[in-house]
Amino acid sequence: MIQVDDLCLAYSGDPVLENVSFTVSEGERCGLIGRNGSGKTTLMRLLVGQENPDKGVISFSKGYKLGYLDQHIRFSRPTVIEEACMGLPPEERDASYKAEKILFGLGFKEEEMDIPPEQMSGGYQLRLHLTKVLLSEPDCLLLDEPTNYLDILSIRFLMRFLQQWKGELILISHDREFMDSVTTHTLGVHRKKVRKFKGGTTHFFEQIVQEEEIYERTRINLEKKKAHLQSFVDRFGAKASKAAQAQGRQKMIDRIPALEQLKALYGLNFNFHERPFPGIKMLEVKQIAFAYEQERPIISDLSLAIEKGERIAIIGKNGYGKSTLLRLIAGDLSPETGEVRLSEQTAIGYFGQTNIQRLKSSATIEEEIADANSAMNYTEMKRICGLMMFSGDTAKKKISVLSGGEKSRVLLGKILARPCNLLLLDEPTHHLDVESIEALIDALEEFEGAVVIVTHSELILKRLQLHKLVVCHVGRQEIFNGTYEEFLEKVGWEEEGVKEKKKDVASEKDERKRKHEELMAERALQRSRENELKKVEKAIKALEELQAKENQLLIEATQVSNSEKVQELLKSIGQREKELEQLYEMYLNLEKPP
Repeated sequence: MIQVDDLCLAYSGDPVLENVSFTVSEGERCGLIGRNGSGKTTLMRLLVGQENPDKGVISFSKGYKLGYLDQHIRFSRPTVIEEACMGLPPEERDASYKAEKILFGLGFKEEEMDIPPEQMSGGYQLRLHLTKVLLSEPDCLLLDEPTNYLDILSIRFLMRFLQQWKGELILISHDREFMDSVTTHTLGVHRKKVRKFKGGTTHFFEQIVQEEEIYERTRINLEKKKAHLQSFVDRFGAKASKAAQAQGRQKMIDRIPALEQLKALYGLNFNFHERPFPGIKMLEVKQIAFAYEQERPIISDLSLAIEKGERIAIIGKNGYGKSTLLRLIAGDLSPETGEVRLSEQTAIGYFGQTNIQRLKSSATIEEEIADANSAMNYTEMKRICGLMMFSGDTAKKKISVLSGGEKSRVLLGKILARPCNLLLLDEPTHHLDVESIEALIDALEEFEGAVVIVTHSELILKRLQLHKLVVCHVGRQEIFNGTYEEFLEKVGWEEEGVKEKKKDVASEKDERKRKHEELMAERALQRSRENELKKVEKAIKALEELQAKENQLLIEATQVSNSEKVQELLKSIGQREKELEQLYEMYLNLEKPP
């Protein structure tokens, strides 16, 4: 078990985490989510002791062992298989079959077992490191973006592995579909605090949005109530006849809690600058083939038509030519045979994995965004910088000092700046957080042009309502007409040997019915509270009107020296004051979040 109590950490006086407390109990698999820069990786580093908190305690059960996937990779053995076996307990390091099972599941081939780890690509070195962590049999796995550089099949293997994991898990991933499929709980980093919820990310985001809406609505109502009471105090506080009432109102003001206005949380805001396309066929690929130098062909005799409004995904294992095909379509590479025909009215917006290297390291973010569209004015350029989370002087940063994620946002900003009607996107979500990915998906759904995307995210493949899939195999490609779910149902991944089962329609209906009933109950409760508020407001108004009449009668009785009437009215006014205080308390309680 992991216990975190009152954890605080700040960098240069700027708080990152404040008073964080939570537990990870036996068998819990927790998804750790939050915006980029919110402190997720920092929390991981605190848990494994790579950083020390300013305050607070992290405690573990006796003998508790952590397995941490970080980005610092070190190898000490001459071959992939020997290095992988180093992850096994010392007494089991001859059991290479255990290592091979995971290596093959993560995309390694038999012939790669005896290659030196240093000769593998960065993506495969990360997979080897992940294999060692999975083999080490820790009590708790700490995985920071384990799906980066994995293809769909490797992600699906890892998903099944983690679903069967018996120990604890804390997982950071930008892939909500993957995260929700393997976790039992969600740890959300929000406004420097950590909240824990049972279930997936959807419940967390719904709860946070609802709480912030209620908080802001309550804050506005309390400010209005304070202003209303203060106006009475300001008008009548100096009058002897109203002094008691004014003092009562002041006491009410003092009891009203002070709620600070929440600072806005900035996220990406996508709005593609669309160029009209009058026709239907935007681009045509005719029997193209391509190979790198003397290697065997990667693309063979492929033909593909892209029409306005179509959504096309290029899928397959790593190394099967997905990015190469996108580069051929974009004109970044030329086919050896065949041709790529582009309509005169087609304007391409291309986000490629190699494009980051094309950013000028000496240029600023502003200069790179402006360079994408010479017709754009300064105000529009600054607006796009802001949409990509580079507001104010931040947009004057040099490209050379930016992180990989920031450079990706610059590339997306350049696409937003340039009018286009055909988007070609190669893994655009690698450096985005969950909220930004949702914003990108929404923008792609609204985009009226065509979209061709390379992605390993099954969430995106299922959300985009695809018209076609280009399925890449070794040296060949095939076209599947239909959605990703239809592909899984009718064809499936040949490497897995099984097709994905159809979803249980009855259970989906039951779930929708349950959610609808919960929503109706919530709305009924809200209506009941609103009706009660109206009744209390009406009672307050009636009492205040009655009190105003009695105050006028009190003035008149005082002027004619009717002491008996004065005493009677003072007693009555005092009673009205108590009743009003009770009604105000009821009003404030009803306005509080349930």
